[in-house]
Amino acid sequence: MAISVHLDIVSPEAKIFSGLAEMLIVTGEMGELGILSGHAALLTSIKPGSIRVILQGGRVDVYYISGGILEVQPNQVTLLADTVIRAADLDEAEAQKAKQRAAQLLANKKANTEFSSVLVQIAQATAQLRTINIARKNKQK
Repeated sequence: MAISVHLDIVSPEAKIFSGLAEMLIVTGEMGELGILSGHAALLTSIKPGSIRVILQGGRVDVYYISGGILEVQPNQVTLLADTVIRAADLDEAEAQKAKQRAAQLLANKKANTEFSSVLVQIAQATAQLRTINIARKNKQK
């Protein structure tokens, strides 16, 4: 059994996870991070995407995160998320529709369209779809 680190994943709505994890995999501002016990202290923003929590025994929990802040201390990791949704609770059809609606807004090129918000919508919908695929792959193992 690998050495574990205490992990807290919280959002403004609720505490999503609190417990021991062998590893956290998340995409930070500069790329993908793998956080293990004893990791160097770190404070970084998190990009929209999936987070994977490898629990003791090897089970993997997958979540979608819309962004947030990650704080790493040697034996404590805290992820403060804007929004966190368990991969199993994501609606694939709704994410596809949201991505298509945003792409249509972008394609229309109307002057009153806030392009940065449309790009964020596309990024979030794409990240949700990737999270669903990662969760499926982890179930197949």
